[in-house]
Amino acid sequence: MIRVLICDDQVIVCEGLKHILETDPSLKVVATANDGQEAVEMVAAGQPDLVLMDLKMPVMNGVIATRKILQSHPQVRVLVLTTYDDDEWIFDAIRAGASGYLLKDTPPRELIQAIHGTVEGKSYVDPNVTGKLLNNIAHHSRPDPQPSHINLSEREKEVLKMMAQGLTNADIARQLYLTEGTVRNYTSDIFRKLGVSDRTQAVVVGLRSGLVDLD
Repeated sequence: MIRVLICDDQVIVCEGLKHILETDPSLKVVATANDGQEAVEMVAAGQPDLVLMDLKMPVMNGVIATRKILQSHPQVRVLVLTTYDDDEWIFDAIRAGASGYLLKDTPPRELIQAIHGTVEGKSYVDPNVTGKLLNNIAHHSRPDPQPSHINLSEREKEVLKMMAQGLTNADIARQLYLTEGTVRNYTSDIFRKLGVSDRTQAVVVGLRSGLVDLD
């Protein structure tokens, strides 16, 4: 059972999210908070596995709350769910330690999947903000030397670059005239060669090692 705390300043949003999450019998909403300070206090009291965190809230915003929660409870995962895709909010939330960043128009099935994956240690970033986040990494990090043991084929590099642009497997398949199954196979091979477990980690390694270039 995954214990979830929902933090959003709109009560109706909290209730709607609770209804969505509890359609999955393996998820349990243990509490709802309406500002960041409440979330910090409720995490200490209820010990959830994951906090579904809004960002722009009264009293204490979600960025500060995320930082405070993870300072005291590093085992808790924070998954941002917000309407804001501004660069400043994205970078501040990730720097504060959020494990993922989703927008509120994320379909319910994908939200539930992201919660499960985040608790397992994966990272989820909405395709609409992936490009902004990764461009920031690319332009503010000095590339590491490309490890000699990483040997991606030209096709794998092409797929990795499209992943960095925020394209889904279906999008990549259409552009490269491949089946989705073939793209999934390429993706699995890329993960294995880079020693990562999800798309965001793969793209970060690719950018830092110079394997892909977003220009």
